[in-house]
Amino acid sequence: MERFRWLRHLQLVSTDRRRGWYTSPISPPPKSSVDAQDPQRLSGKRRVVVLRSGPHYAEYSRFSKGFQDNSIRTTKYTLFSFIPMNLFQQFHRAANLYFLFLVLLNWVPVVEAFQKEITMIPLAVVLTVIAFKDAMEDYRRYQYDKKINTTLTHVYSGKQQRYVERRWADVCVGDLVRLCCNEIIPADMVLLYSSDPNGVCHIETANLDGETNLKQRQVVRDLPQQGSEFTPESFSSRIECENPNNDLRRFRGFMEHSGKVRVGLHSENLLLRSCTVRNTETVVGIVVYAGHETKAMQNNSGPRYKRSKLERRLNVDVLWSVALLLIMCFVAAVGHGFWLIEFEDPIFMIPDATHPALAAFYMFWTMIIVLQVLIPISLYVSIEIVKLGQIYFIQNDVDLYNPVSDTAVQCRALNITEDLGQIQYLFSDKTGTLTENRMLFRRCTVAGSEYPHHENAVSLEQYEEQGCGEADRSLTLRSRTSRKSLSCKSLSCNRSSVSLNTLTGESETHSVHDTLCRQTQGAFSGTMECAVVPDPQLQLKLSMFSSPMRPPLHQDTAEVSQILDFFLALTVCNTVVQMPVARTPLRSLEEMKAMFQKLSLPRFPYSPHNTDAPPSISKKLFTMGRSASYFPNSGSQTPAPITGSFSSTPPAPSTPALLSSGAEEADDEKLAKETSVEESESDDEDEEDKLLYEAESPDEAALVQAAKAYGITLLGRSPEQVLVAVPGTGPLSIPLLHVLPFHSARKRMSVVVRHPLTGELVVYTKGADNIIMELAKQAGDEVMEQTQRHLDQYAREGLRTLCVAKKVLGEQEYEAWLKRHEYAETSIENREELLLESAERLETDLTLLGATGIVDRLQEEVPETIEALQEAGIKGTCEARLQELQLELWQVSKTDASDCVLVIDGHTLDFALLNELQGAFLDLSCSCRSVICCRSTPLQKSQVVRLVRDSLKVMTLAIGDGANDVSMIQVADVGVGISGQEGMQAVMSSDFAISRFKFLRKLILVHGHWCYARLANMILYFFYKNVMYVNLLFWYQFFCGFSGSMMTNSWVSIFFNLLFTSVPPLIYGVLDKDVSPETLMELPHLYKSGQNSQAYLPSTFWLTILDAFYQSLVCFFIPYFAYVGSDIGVFSFGSPINASALLIILLHQVIESRTLTWIHGSLLLFSTLFYFAFVLLFSVTCVTCNSPTNPYGIETKIMSEALFYLVCGLTTVLALLPRILFRAFSNTTCPSDLVRAQKMERLPAQDYESSLKKWKKSKTTERLSPRGVPQNPSVNADASNITECAPRSGAVLS
Repeated sequence: MERFRWLRHLQLVSTDRRRGWYTSPISPPPKSSVDAQDPQRLSGKRRVVVLRSGPHYAEYSRFSKGFQDNSIRTTKYTLFSFIPMNLFQQFHRAANLYFLFLVLLNWVPVVEAFQKEITMIPLAVVLTVIAFKDAMEDYRRYQYDKKINTTLTHVYSGKQQRYVERRWADVCVGDLVRLCCNEIIPADMVLLYSSDPNGVCHIETANLDGETNLKQRQVVRDLPQQGSEFTPESFSSRIECENPNNDLRRFRGFMEHSGKVRVGLHSENLLLRSCTVRNTETVVGIVVYAGHETKAMQNNSGPRYKRSKLERRLNVDVLWSVALLLIMCFVAAVGHGFWLIEFEDPIFMIPDATHPALAAFYMFWTMIIVLQVLIPISLYVSIEIVKLGQIYFIQNDVDLYNPVSDTAVQCRALNITEDLGQIQYLFSDKTGTLTENRMLFRRCTVAGSEYPHHENAVSLEQYEEQGCGEADRSLTLRSRTSRKSLSCKSLSCNRSSVSLNTLTGESETHSVHDTLCRQTQGAFSGTMECAVVPDPQLQLKLSMFSSPMRPPLHQDTAEVSQILDFFLALTVCNTVVQMPVARTPLRSLEEMKAMFQKLSLPRFPYSPHNTDAPPSISKKLFTMGRSASYFPNSGSQTPAPITGSFSSTPPAPSTPALLSSGAEEADDEKLAKETSVEESESDDEDEEDKLLYEAESPDEAALVQAAKAYGITLLGRSPEQVLVAVPGTGPLSIPLLHVLPFHSARKRMSVVVRHPLTGELVVYTKGADNIIMELAKQAGDEVMEQTQRHLDQYAREGLRTLCVAKKVLGEQEYEAWLKRHEYAETSIENREELLLESAERLETDLTLLGATGIVDRLQEEVPETIEALQEAGIKGTCEARLQELQLELWQVSKTDASDCVLVIDGHTLDFALLNELQGAFLDLSCSCRSVICCRSTPLQKSQVVRLVRDSLKVMTLAIGDGANDVSMIQVADVGVGISGQEGMQAVMSSDFAISRFKFLRKLILVHGHWCYARLANMILYFFYKNVMYVNLLFWYQFFCGFSGSMMTNSWVSIFFNLLFTSVPPLIYGVLDKDVSPETLMELPHLYKSGQNSQAYLPSTFWLTILDAFYQSLVCFFIPYFAYVGSDIGVFSFGSPINASALLIILLHQVIESRTLTWIHGSLLLFSTLFYFAFVLLFSVTCVTCNSPTNPYGIETKIMSEALFYLVCGLTTVLALLPRILFRAFSNTTCPSDLVRAQKMERLPAQDYESSLKKWKKSKTTERLSPRGVPQNPSVNADASNITECAPRSGAVLS
């Protein structure tokens, strides 16, 4: 996720000299040379966009030939193409092609086995079922497309010279689109105008990436009409940008104004389709990508499809079934040939001149048709139905529902549910996955001095004791999905809504509990983040800055200067935006304009918190019942340092002082008296609103709140400057020249500002401790040594650490850097690489200011979940940092060399993942108890997962909550996303989504185990029943001269597997439970049966086939010997065989089922009655249905005889007796853990509890024995809190 925004820099020292994203006066390299660096990009593959209506229409006609319109179509079919296209797609399946081949083969007269229509029935049923399902899905997509395409928006019409309503589908590239607040963006547009005075537009990207925190977008620089109402007729600029792609965080191009001046275009200038405009009254943009070329549609890849391990095993066994079919057909063909050779001109055969060898060849294909059921065509359809049923029960499990966020588990991949039951290695992110991802500033070190902030620990304990934890969690989570306070409706959508902020006043004295439980909620601005109690020592030092009564010593002055720089860096070096929270909306834009004119307030948000601030301003605005904006007066375009007299009274720690002139104060008091007549002072206090910060990461929010606690308060932010209240000086306008955003390769962000007090050019940088320490000046500085010791201490306490540094730039040094940076910003090709190089050139020789320690609490039940996964035999770990595990590693190493923890950082991991070192790294990892990859990049995460998955041939699961976990989630066999505080990108890329890590326990141990066991047993059952029934036809060939004849009519033969025995396995695959969920949760090691594929091994498959052969022999030969020598016909002989086969197959499922309910019993009874009703009805009504034979009255006659029922009963008992005896013997002499658990569940409650305790105790002893050392590769990202889970989990996930 691109966490930080590129912002344009401000005018510098003189007003007549401007800097911006212009092309360099020195001509850049030709496009061909640039394109040559990247063979995938050619110079001709760019897009030129001009205004559709206007003087450039002729040019537009030339460029727009290849552009798509804005209509979308996500359907696969049309009304006319549905049948041919659906059939074409279905026949991509090998099984369907196989049965189509059999249908066509049956139309060949010499090999015909059935009536031509009968052979088409199985294939027709399967194709119809799947086609109906596809049609319903496509119709839903059609309705969605129609709704989207007919949505109305306002597009500028050149003929009518005004904006007119037009459907989304009619919007074209080059159109000017005007949007109002809360409207959805219809196409990808470059932002040309915003009603906000700062040229800023806020959008919500929840429809695109799931992130509900608002994003800022900026109007293109230096438009001729910037700052005024937009006039479409005067827009004549030309846009050149890259071709459509699916990268949501990248947009490269430039806009060429009149005079050939180019301005770089970035992702911050692009409004993406499907996003929603927030907090801005009006925006205007020009469409650059439309319809399926938009980034939203480019990322719409549809549902994820992965092939499960069980499905891969199934495909192998289908091939074995094909081989078995070919063998049986070959035997029948050879037997038929020998049979014909043995009889020369028999009187019972029609004379035929066909040679026996040729007849045998024909018979081979006839037997393919007769024995076609051996290949389970209905199995694939049945598996899809069963998986849908399994997903339904998973998604409706109340134990996996989170009432706080109102979210349940999501199954996004519909075909790998059984893989949840076979996981062997788990790769987990830590922050936001195992932890709350809600940060609390705990302590810091500045200039080598450590400030422990003990009060923070005390306040947190008090906060949790008073029961605010759960309520706060609910509020914070809901604040990211419900934004009523930020909506344009609540703000009346006024023009200055982006920069409107409420002026509040706070009491100097308040309790810790009040501070904790009364904080304003926002994105990453919950109670815990806002509650920072200052450290007394640090507060005292900082108060020297605002207290002229005590002249500080020289060393104190240097230290205070570093402290001030430290907190300024925390306040400025981020993308936190102050958002308005108004309880009473403004009545109209006219009132707002009148109020600003009356107050003569410049346009920059400001919120006084100190009692030194003029109370009349807040009283005046609160009594009017609306929020307001306040800006420092700035007479010139060039921002100058703002200074003021120092207050004689030190400000309160969390209430920055406001500097106000006497004249302004008098005017404010006068206006306050006029407005206070209508309201009482008590109402003023109730109307006080607090600062609300919008942050893209919880770390930023925590650091800004920490600085605010010391009086250095972020009051507002625009693309050009930041307004900060500093103790003793009031609000300072800090020119923001450049923002170098966070990048996973750099692991840091920087801002270039002009210092508000000294006027120097300063680079503030914050980032990963190991990176900043390397970039800092290496001169044996004692500050660095002290800071490193403090960082080690923070790591041992499980805190997240960040280092803060600065660099003072000379004017010439800045000029030289800026010239190369401007060229990088206007480049289309290789822009990211050039900007990365530019940032790295600037971030050198830094001066270390200090470091911060932030606590991130574990989620509930994380240690228990980790311990359960360890007991289940799942190997894996989460992210951590090197320092956090040094102590643990040392302790473990003393006991056993094989019981070590390998900790490797991202830099070392680069070398370990080289081809020549991968084997050694994997061997070393497997010899350790766990592996911690710290400070790793998203690419490294995916590489580690791929290495373990491919080299060890194991099932892997990756779980994460952020955009940096997407690659890892997609590479793993099963990807799980957590819908936490960092948006929904991980969820949208995952196969399964949960809201809390604890839900992974039941998802894997219970549902994963059930899904695997059910599907494995159902697949084996399908093979069994098909082979068993087909063998009955095969055995009959030995008694009919291998002629391809059958002892039953064709309709019963076709419907036997298609109708009579198809429904019970579906219920079996959806509802069967071998062990209860309570037992599976209490005994996680039962999960190992799925890891070892015990339910579906190659040996299990062949034993099932052998059992099917045995049962078919019994089912055929007992009726044969019972009726041998009698005068019954062929169909009369086949009747008891079919009935016995049905009873054997259905009762076989009863033996294999672990759960028998009234649903199972009803379906088994229904299948039996349905068969007998069908054959009896067929016997009494059908005379010519089975030409040339006549089945009339056969079934009614044979079923009226007692021998029929005796044969069926004896056959059924003898066929199933070996399986029953085998089950009884194995379950008695050497029962598996699953069987033991099933027996234990039948005990009385008291005996069950005692047996469960004994079992768990024995397994714990076995697990902790020295011989059972698990090996746990892992992958990670940031930081800490590992010490909290290590004692409970045995550091399985450290």
